Amino acid sequence: MEASAPFIAFGPVPSRRLGRSLGINNVAAKTCSYNCVYCQVGPTTLKCIEPGRFASPKQVLAAISSHLDKLRDNRHGVDYLTFVPDGEPTLDLALGETIEALRSFQIPIAVVTNSTLLWREEVRECLCKADLISIKVDSVDEASWRRINRPHPDLELEMILQGIRKLAEEYRGTLISETMLLAGINDSFDALAALANFLADIAPRTAYISVPVRPTAVVGIRGSDETALIRAHTIFAARLAEVELLTGHETGDFAHTGDAREDLLAITAVHPMREAAVHRLLTENKAGWALIGKLISEGKLKVLDYEGDRFYVRAVNYS
Repeated sequence: MEASAPFIAFGPVPSRRLGRSLGINNVAAKTCSYNCVYCQVGPTTLKCIEPGRFASPKQVLAAISSHLDKLRDNRHGVDYLTFVPDGEPTLDLALGETIEALRSFQIPIAVVTNSTLLWREEVRECLCKADLISIKVDSVDEASWRRINRPHPDLELEMILQGIRKLAEEYRGTLISETMLLAGINDSFDALAALANFLADIAPRTAYISVPVRPTAVVGIRGSDETALIRAHTIFAARLAEVELLTGHETGDFAHTGDAREDLLAITAVHPMREAAVHRLLTENKAGWALIGKLISEGKLKVLDYEGDRFYVRAVNYS
């Protein structure tokens, strides 16, 4: 099974954690070990925990090389090459080989993982090749973990937490964490205190606290309110060296390559775009809004409304 070549590389997109992040979509659409209620690109269609073969290192290298060549013409800088697919990147058996192949670009490499496979020694070995790893830890409580992340049935919370502990011991690069707070689910004082205690043992460089800012996989899911966010920051800051709230949209424009159709479909496969950002991307690519109507009518793009904003996202069944 291989990822669709045109959509391996996307962006760079403005990232609140990584600056200008050129994304790498290294697994098949919506292949994940979780089915998070807040996922911005919709429900998981293939839930699995056994790594497989997708795009080869050679394919990824060629896709990134081609994409960077186009970006040089448009004068866009890249701060990180980031494995951040619309699924779980560590499900790719070739992840370590691909990271090594991308070293030729001399750009820092990041991996954004949901942490579910870190109990596998071979997965940790692959991840340790990256310059930065972002781990997801939404809860250390069994009930809320299952409610939020809706894991593969063979996963156990304790083995995931133990895998995170082992990675923290072995890894020599930059480790950061991200926690998504949802109203009434994982934002109580006790839940936050337990999570802060766990993260303090891991000692990430920065512990990020976020809330959903794009359409969620489950309708009605809402992020924690201001009171809960302040409580979370206070509890985390008492135990951790650096804590940062991510509660707004990224600032800055999405990069363009001159091909509006490819840019839109590649970015929206992983990163839903607000209507204003789509307008800017079309303008930069010298394309008209008629392209959006065409992609929607062809079933390749869909429109979602969330919290007063209109978003555009690639249809999951399109490849």
